[in-house]
This record gives sequence, structure tokens and C-alpha cells, in this order.
Amino acid sequence: MSAVHYAVTSPGPIRFGTDGWRGVIAADFTFDRLYRAAGAAAQVLADTYGNNGSRRVFVGYDRRFLSEEFATVTAQAVHSVGLEAQLATDYATTPALSWAVHEQSALGALVITASHNPGQYSGLKIKGAFGGSVPGSVTAQVEALLDQGFTPPLPDPAAAIARFDPRQSYRHMLRQKVDLAAIQTAIRSGQLSVFVDVMHGAAARALGEILEVPVTEFRSDRDPLFGGGAPEPLAANVVGLCQQLSRGVATPLAVGFVFDGDGDRIAAVDRSGEFLSSQVLIPILIEHLAVRRGYPGELVKTVSGSDLMPKVAALFDIPVAELPVGYKYIADRMQSQTVLLGGEESGGIGYGSHIPERDGLLSALYLLEAIVQSGRNLGELYADLQARTQFQSAYDRIDLPLADMQARDRVLQALQNQAPTAIAGLEVVSCQTIDGFKFRLSDDRWLMVRFSGTEPLLRLYCEAATPAAVQATLHWARDWAQQI
Repeated sequence: MSAVHYAVTSPGPIRFGTDGWRGVIAADFTFDRLYRAAGAAAQVLADTYGNNGSRRVFVGYDRRFLSEEFATVTAQAVHSVGLEAQLATDYATTPALSWAVHEQSALGALVITASHNPGQYSGLKIKGAFGGSVPGSVTAQVEALLDQGFTPPLPDPAAAIARFDPRQSYRHMLRQKVDLAAIQTAIRSGQLSVFVDVMHGAAARALGEILEVPVTEFRSDRDPLFGGGAPEPLAANVVGLCQQLSRGVATPLAVGFVFDGDGDRIAAVDRSGEFLSSQVLIPILIEHLAVRRGYPGELVKTVSGSDLMPKVAALFDIPVAELPVGYKYIADRMQSQTVLLGGEESGGIGYGSHIPERDGLLSALYLLEAIVQSGRNLGELYADLQARTQFQSAYDRIDLPLADMQARDRVLQALQNQAPTAIAGLEVVSCQTIDGFKFRLSDDRWLMVRFSGTEPLLRLYCEAATPAAVQATLHWARDWAQQI
């Protein structure tokens, strides 16, 4: 892990990003601040969803440093505001907590996780009574309560906190979602090999236990430093898995899956060793769910999603809705519309046939079912969709660290006041601003510039006809931002 320098200053106000509050452990994310935030979150959950008759809030955690201890403090905060806290007996993926809320009609869940952030971070996610990420209006209430100086009563040291198993019911439910027997038969008969990189995260051993057949799993051990990197399903972070598959496997069908730190995001690796982001997986899933499973509903994509997604949706007369980045927006739409699937380019994919929550393990099961039922590897399924839509493209994203939040503000002001009219030598023909700045260029490639909600970080996205065009555009954007 690279060296990080922290100024000795008072931390700023607690603020929630696209999915939760995250902060550097001991600098911003402390026991005292978490106790206040968790108490406020529990109070707002009761105020918002209390008409369901429940007083129960589930508390879960991932495998990061001090996660169990942070979860205990969170449960104490829930109890201190007069609600029933149930604390997980072990680490679990975030979707398992959301499922528990849905299954038992609870008020919600508070999950200790920083998702894909590096190891020095921890965080708090808030899940509502509907079984998904609460909307911004709810986190705004939590922030307002904290800004007013809200502090829960001190915990009762004699109070007993109830415990619950976050895994068993969740995994049983997932087994019912797919033709499990067909997947098991394909693996046992030597037709299909499954590899999994859990990146030291909360999805460790989960897929093998759900399938009840052998899978080859990498980085299953707990490492709060994540090998010096970050548990994010990006190609640069899973070189070992790509190499494993590129060396060749004996079975005609093979796939590798990658899960992030709390198991709600996914990427994959094809039998050839090629990394497949959700930009590739979502089109495959659209066809599988609409055609092989016959599920109804619209496609919900975020603004950073590939142009191939609406083109594949058009093949099957599926309507498309485009939203800002952040699964809470998709979850909100799932509660009012019939949705086939909703997905983000960062790997979060959820389903109208499930709870309004992204779920990496369910995505893996649907992809396994698509492979088995089609008899084709993921790369072949994707190539077929490209041919049928007559659309081929390359995509990449780079994250550009900024010196501080002041540097972030300078870039933002430049985009607002002096947005470029040409990028990488091509004319800008339009700019979409529902989330960040998405520039459409004269050859129909696009560049999106967006800011992280939790770090001084600039996210640069590009889709173009060739990998070379993608890299040229991203390098232009990086150089432009660094000059400001």
C-alpha cells in the first residue's frame, strides 16, 4: 500500500456518498463518530420506515480491520435509541444483510464496510426496509441530525445484543433462483470449470458453498490490507486470475468471477483469460433473463454504461431508463417500475426478480446458468451480441488521484465554466450532465468525467471504437485535468 499522509486536523462533518459514509480509520472513521452516525441512522430508519411495525435493525460487517468491533459499537448505538439490534455472528456480503431485512420485514440494516476502497478505509452503509440502499433523502436526514449535534445515549454495558446468522437463509434463497442441478452436473461432469477471486473479501467461500460443488478460489484468506491494493473488480487487480485462465483449462467451458470487498459487485474472466467488466456482462444478462428466463421489465443503466446495453435491449423490445451513477437511484426505480435488471459499470447489478439491491453472487449464478444453457463461454455470448447489433467497442476507466479537495474544486470549476469544445482532436457534439460531465464526440465515442463521492479522486471513463482510441482519449483527459 502506498504511503498516505494525513494532516492533524479535526475531521469534517459526516457525509454519505453514492452508497454510504466512508473514511480513513482513526483519522475520520472513529468509534465515537461511528456511534453517533449509527445512532442517527437507526433513528432515521425508525422515523422513515417505522410504519411497518418493526423495531429490528440488522447489523453486519465485512472482513476489514476492526470490522467486528465497529459492528458491535453500531449495534450498541441501535440499542441505545430504543430499537432492537441483531448483530451478525460472522462476516457476510452486504446483499445477505439486505436479504435479511426483506425476509424478516425489518426496519433496515447497518453494514460496516468500505466496499471497494483501500484497506485504510472503513464505512457505514444504510439499508432500508425494502431491502436496498436508502435514497439520498434518507441519508440527508441522517446528516442533518448529526449536524444538529445529535448524540445517542451512552450504551448500557449490561445490555445483551441478539445475534443472527446472515448466511444460511440468503444462500438457500439464491439456490432457488437458478437451475442449480444443471450447473452442478456441468461442473461434476467436467464440462465446466469455475474459478473465483474473492480479493480477501466477504464473498470468501460463498460461491462454492452455494453450488455445493468444487470451485477453485483465490485470495480466500482475510487480509485487511488487501495485498496492498484495493478489493475492486478491475482488470489491473486480478492479473493472477486472468493468467490462470489464459494458460488453458481442460474443460470446454470455463469462467472466473471476481467479487469486491463486500460482495455486491462482480466482474468476470473468460475461458481465454480476457477480463470482462459489467459493461460486457450486462448485455449477456439482458439476453439471458429476457429470452431464456422470460422475465419482463425495463433495463435501467447508469450514465456510465456502455452504448451496447440499449442496443441489446432494442433487440428484445426492452425499454431503457438512464440514471446517475449510484445504485440507490436504481433501487428507487425498482420500487416503482417493473425492472428486468439494473446495472452500473462498476460491477453492481441487481434484478427485478430479487430485492432492489446489487448482488454479485446472484449475478454469478445467472451467468453460470447462461453458460450452461447456451453451451457457450461468456466471450462467445458477447461476440454474438456484438454481431447482432453491429456494434463493437472498447471501454476503459482510469482513476486519477488529486492532491486534495481544493484540486477537485478547481477541476469542477473548469468543467462548469470552461468545458472543452474539443477532446483528443475531435469536436464535442454534446455534453450530458445528469452525473458528472459526459462528452459525446464527433466520431460517437464518449468521455465521462466524474468525481468520487468519498475521496479526492477523478474518475475518467471512455468508450470508443478501438482500444487505442479509448487510451488516447483517457490520456488526453488525464493530461487536461493535471494541468488545471
